[in-house]
Amino acid sequence: MRYNEFEELFSARRMRKYLAACNNDTRRAMTLYRYNLKLSQELFTIISCFEVVLRNRIDKQMVAHLGNDWLRDAILPSGSLYYDRRVENTRKIIEKAYNGLMREGNYSHSKLLSEMEFGVWKYMFSNAAYALMGQRLLRIFPNKPRSSRQHRYDNTYIFQELDYINKLRNRIAHHEPICFARPNAVTDTSYVLNQYARMMKLFNWMGVDGPSLVYGLDHVAFVSGKVMCI
Repeated sequence: MRYNEFEELFSARRMRKYLAACNNDTRRAMTLYRYNLKLSQELFTIISCFEVVLRNRIDKQMVAHLGNDWLRDAILPSGSLYYDRRVENTRKIIEKAYNGLMREGNYSHSKLLSEMEFGVWKYMFSNAAYALMGQRLLRIFPNKPRSSRQHRYDNTYIFQELDYINKLRNRIAHHEPICFARPNAVTDTSYVLNQYARMMKLFNWMGVDGPSLVYGLDHVAFVSGKVMCI
């Protein structure tokens, strides 16, 4: 495809950064755009695996603590878990999903879990939600380092780590480039490699062999190298 056709489809504004990173070489700019898509695809695969594992570990912990329908029960008027203004936004997300499933006659606990976005799991480690849920969720990280005076590995730390991953997930979902040193038009994949390393660390803290889990799916380092060679 010729560059003018490519630019017409994706917009001059979107392509401006790719052109600047490639010294206005239009063919290289198109190649970089395509590799950014490939890198996004690779990272989203890892994020998807991480999100499902995180969700299931949270669910297992909360089922043992609150029962088989803990997520639904948390937002029912008869309950009190999420009837707190500090977690109102999360309650609204859960309520919307629950009400939709009920209208369809399709409710099950597993279906409600799958309707939740990554941010719901992240916010379960916020101070308010963590306290409301019994201060139990750090138990899903049995290999987490012990806190010290210098380093606190508490729920706030986990929340921040998940926030980094959530932001990358959202950038990919909104088709934003992830191959640049933000905010500059300089090709740099250190940002995504740092988030990849963060997920592998948290896998390890959960007692999960991350590399084995994503074996055959993980081409992040390879595609990252291709990006940096353009």
